[in-house]
Amino acid sequence: MKQAEPAVHPRSPRLARSPGSVVAVDLGATSGRVMIGHVDHNELSVRPVARVANDPVDQADGQHWNVTALCEHAISRLRAALADEPDIRSIGIDSWAVDYGLLANGRMLAEPFHCRDDRAAAGVAALHSRVSPEELYARNGMQFLPFNTLYQLAADARLDAADTALLIPDLLAFWMTGHRIAERSNASTTGLLGVTTGEWDDELVERLDLPRGVLPELVDPGVTIGSLLPEVAERIGAGWGMNVIAVGSHDTASAIVAVPAASDDFAYISCGTWGLVGVELDTPVLTQDSRAANFINEGGVDGRVRFLHNVMELWLLSGSVRTWKAAGESIDLPSLVAPAAAVTSPVPILDANDPRFFAAGDLPTRIAEWLVERNVPAPRDHIEATRIIIESLADAFARSVVGASGLSGRPVSVIHIVGGGSQNQLLCQLTADPSGLPVVAGPVEATAIGDVLIQAPGHGFASGSLESLGVLVARAFVPTVYRPQSLAWHTNSPRSNTDQPTSAPVLETP
Repeated sequence: MKQAEPAVHPRSPRLARSPGSVVAVDLGATSGRVMIGHVDHNELSVRPVARVANDPVDQADGQHWNVTALCEHAISRLRAALADEPDIRSIGIDSWAVDYGLLANGRMLAEPFHCRDDRAAAGVAALHSRVSPEELYARNGMQFLPFNTLYQLAADARLDAADTALLIPDLLAFWMTGHRIAERSNASTTGLLGVTTGEWDDELVERLDLPRGVLPELVDPGVTIGSLLPEVAERIGAGWGMNVIAVGSHDTASAIVAVPAASDDFAYISCGTWGLVGVELDTPVLTQDSRAANFINEGGVDGRVRFLHNVMELWLLSGSVRTWKAAGESIDLPSLVAPAAAVTSPVPILDANDPRFFAAGDLPTRIAEWLVERNVPAPRDHIEATRIIIESLADAFARSVVGASGLSGRPVSVIHIVGGGSQNQLLCQLTADPSGLPVVAGPVEATAIGDVLIQAPGHGFASGSLESLGVLVARAFVPTVYRPQSLAWHTNSPRSNTDQPTSAPVLETP
């Protein structure tokens, strides 16, 4: 099903001017990690110091993140990182997007709401009554998602008591340095950043009746946020003057930096709790077709545009496993994927982006109900359910690649899958098959690697463009290449026939 091949990368590498180490604090929506990254004379490595689960917390007013505990964990493990590698020069922090903490006089009012909490729905109608979805897209380039930051803010009863709103990585940076900033790539996910200007859209904020004063100064990736507060430096055993550096603090922005692409004609899939599928561009795509297809224009590193579509991704699989475990079953993901790969009979294809699959809870029952409503039998067992989910995700990935290419006019000759999902061999192969394109899988820790690469040039550990630094990634983390084995799109989907391509997609290939 696969063959290991090193990616061929024709761009000239740039040698490191001096070796050194940095730390990446990478907080995902299901787990967090602290990683030491080392760059040394054309070599790159990352190694974990610690990992921690990141689970939602149910409170009386809804579902929250336990960000205070995540920060405490990160700080305690930074001490372990410095004990292991005393010459660490700086820290970069990235996380998932859209969620935020509110401050008043430097104190957080409450733990941040979880994006899967349903309170934000109340903000959608209120904001759309002031500014139409069409105008919002023209201004911010954002895919409509009911949990986008602007909708959450509109529904947040605590907002009037706050003087600052900080996205999750910026909140941690504030606790470590005392500086209040908004890193630009993550700020682009709020819906309040001008898609063409890269600045807060003050007119939009005013029309939406949101307080402009809570939005902090914007900074770009690579900028030094500030030195560690003395008490933080003492806690972790750091010397005077260790800095926190802004990276692509939206984890996908950092992950795309670590894509070992040989040329510009690639699509990426950053594959974790969500699957973010798209292409990198110099300018946004703001057509009515791209809005109707729910494509996003997010900020990238070096002023680039990440033109992408959100797919529910491994949340469907991990959420199903969580439900089965809660019922007392001894089960894990690897034990399901291997037998699912052996399933040869056709399986139905779900709409992986159906809103009913978004909230936490009993996903297997919702999946079964979705199928039965369409006169398709429910899965017979966990293995068949796993196969249905993985085929559905791969189908959504392939369609999103075709959409990104067609809507942007960017030819695509290869798909790069990075992040945890790149380890799922079945998912990678089933993405290659309908797209008719090779899938290059890896690196797994792309976000942490990109975080490290953004910090490295400022210390003289590396030089050159981010593309040239991608050579280091290809050499250090040899990817796996999956060749398409079939060009046939699924014909057994219970979705409407108009949603089914009649043949394999036609893209420019070498």
